[in-house]
Amino acid sequence: MIRKIAAAAAACIVCSTGYCVDAVGVEVGRGDDRTNLLRIVLTNRWHRAPRAPATEWRLAGYWELSAGLWDNREESTADVGFTPVFRIERGTLYFEAAVGVHLVQAHISAHRSFSTALQFGDHLGAGIHSGKYDFGVRVQHISNGGFHSPNPGINFVTVQMNHNLE
Repeated sequence: MIRKIAAAAAACIVCSTGYCVDAVGVEVGRGDDRTNLLRIVLTNRWHRAPRAPATEWRLAGYWELSAGLWDNREESTADVGFTPVFRIERGTLYFEAAVGVHLVQAHISAHRSFSTALQFGDHLGAGIHSGKYDFGVRVQHISNGGFHSPNPGINFVTVQMNHNLE
């Protein structure tokens, strides 16, 4: 299943129109059941306008395609996600919020199993721009939204670094 998910993600990246990826990043974090997270992120901004001046707040956003590995003492699992991210930025500071979809292997630990592969991921985050880099922190929750039982969900606290390619 992971190979199919990876192939679908690669096809989306390759088949997109021009300027499909304007930043690449890495995200690491820690979650419930001592679950470690490592995620690779590709982003595509909605509008390629210059950053907001330091005196003005601006609404921005981007599409995020991610592939991650989760690992704890009992199990390892993988996920692929697609998320529209809304961002409010001013100068070098930003705040963001998002709700997207994830395909996740069902078994996470001896105490936690998802009932379906389709999950929803939401996050709140904040960070700073520094030249060609964004540094941020996020709080993320992934669950199936109560559509099917069991629905244990999982929470992560992550840090992220993105390298802007433009």
